[in-house]
Amino acid sequence: MRLAHLTFETGAALAPMAGVADRAFRQLCREMGAVYTVGEMVSAKGLLQGSAKTRELLEMGPGERPGAVQLFGDEPDVLARAAEAAMAAGPDVIDLNMGCPAPKIAGNRAGSALMKDPELAARIIRSVKAASPVPVTVKFRKGWDENSVNAVEFARMAQESGADAIAIHGRTRAQMYAPPADWEIIRQVKEAVSIPVIGNGDVDSPRAARALLDQSGCDLVMVGRGALGRPWLFGQIAAFLRDGTVIPDPPMEERMEVMLRHIRWMALYKGEAIAFREARKHCGWYMAGIRGAAALRRQAGTICSMEDVRALAREAIRLAKENETPTEDERI
Repeated sequence: MRLAHLTFETGAALAPMAGVADRAFRQLCREMGAVYTVGEMVSAKGLLQGSAKTRELLEMGPGERPGAVQLFGDEPDVLARAAEAAMAAGPDVIDLNMGCPAPKIAGNRAGSALMKDPELAARIIRSVKAASPVPVTVKFRKGWDENSVNAVEFARMAQESGADAIAIHGRTRAQMYAPPADWEIIRQVKEAVSIPVIGNGDVDSPRAARALLDQSGCDLVMVGRGALGRPWLFGQIAAFLRDGTVIPDPPMEERMEVMLRHIRWMALYKGEAIAFREARKHCGWYMAGIRGAAALRRQAGTICSMEDVRALAREAIRLAKENETPTEDERI
């Protein structure tokens, strides 16, 4: 996919997940095959007010190129000034959040609530486009609810307002993340505009990525929850899309090495107090699919130090080896 002067390799992008897509996770996903990452959403007002926490969300590492920062808000002039301020972090793209379903965001006229006010959304896009020296993209949903599905019209508006590309999640705000994503609406959006379209929703395997590309014609797939505890998924998708190569999940020892590297980076970038508290959910995701995962997740919920993370890794490896050893009945 091409976006202005940027070219994305064959593969998948990391979605902008709040509380998840931090610098450590983005760096890890890029290392493991993601072709593009979008950071956690950043409050335009918070950025302009000088919030230290907000500035930390904007930090990008040298291995994150190409990468985007995502802004949210509901005031065109504030978002335009925030886009200018965000350039201090050196992003390759400014992404506008018009799809977040969280009540604290949508309840304040931002995120997916902007799908109910396309005129305001258009003013925001035009203002940010005029202020940004880098490409501007917009991420939105199928609609607010099933009675107001307006993704196609919203996509046309975004293009006419100057967006360089759009990303669409195939669910309405009311649906949140529960039902299967509607890939047909992504196809309709792709057919309605000439700018690049990124498809998002239910891409949790290489075959799902291929199917979304084939069914919708979108230019790039975006992976969110499918990568939780599975950052190697990006390399698997890239290989499958290039030539049909099927790369199996890594063995438990390698999985745990990835987890340890992930948490070490979190501690480096955020400090241990914050990192180990947030690491609990990540470690729980890395335990998915392991026999005895429930007990391992409970252990993950008590993590307070790097030694706790190493102990969890050792236990996961021990259980994996134990489960690989045939029982007496199986040997017979």
